[in-house]
Amino acid sequence: MRIGSRALFKALALAFWLGQYSPGIQAQGEPAELKLFGYKEERKEGFKIFPQWVSVMRRHENDVATPENCPANLCRVAEWQQLIAALRGRSPREQIAGVNAFANRFRYVLDQDNYGQSDYWAIPREFLQFGGDCEDYAIIKYFSLRQLGFPPESLRIVVVQDANLRIPHAVLAVISRDDVLILDNQVREAVSHRSIAHYVPVFSLNERNWWMHLP
Repeated sequence: MRIGSRALFKALALAFWLGQYSPGIQAQGEPAELKLFGYKEERKEGFKIFPQWVSVMRRHENDVATPENCPANLCRVAEWQQLIAALRGRSPREQIAGVNAFANRFRYVLDQDNYGQSDYWAIPREFLQFGGDCEDYAIIKYFSLRQLGFPPESLRIVVVQDANLRIPHAVLAVISRDDVLILDNQVREAVSHRSIAHYVPVFSLNERNWWMHLP
């Protein structure tokens, strides 16, 4: 299982049956008909059922790398920031490619092995020290592109069902006017969502909203 997200899937299903979803609203700055992986979507507000994402946003905002929590021989925050500095002023495509390639170099490690938990969403500093699983790759790519000036409206962490392997997975989507690029820890290069047929989107989110995806 590439993402420890069973609790999220259960919470999403429970919220659906309890009627907690509000009517969909199209976010500003996004294509009128996004149809990520060909699916319709409904925009939602509030992150009650996503405590892991709330925790990541809060912890990352207040995080400062120190010799204690980021030992020089293990932690690569300085290398990450050097990459961000080197990518400033480059084209969006070059920035996306650079961020994707950098993150994908890190080790894939299960949450249970890293943190003794089945579902832990790591902030970038933790990922840069310990590696992580699929949502951790998506998270560091998200915050990398935010540092480079990409607006929240153009970025989403997307939890999908891999129809081939029949397991949940997470990727980062980068939205432009004419396409959506998918940054996946299993694929070397960013590719258009139109070229991927085996991912079924379940939900996606950024720091402002979340979306439910529908057939």
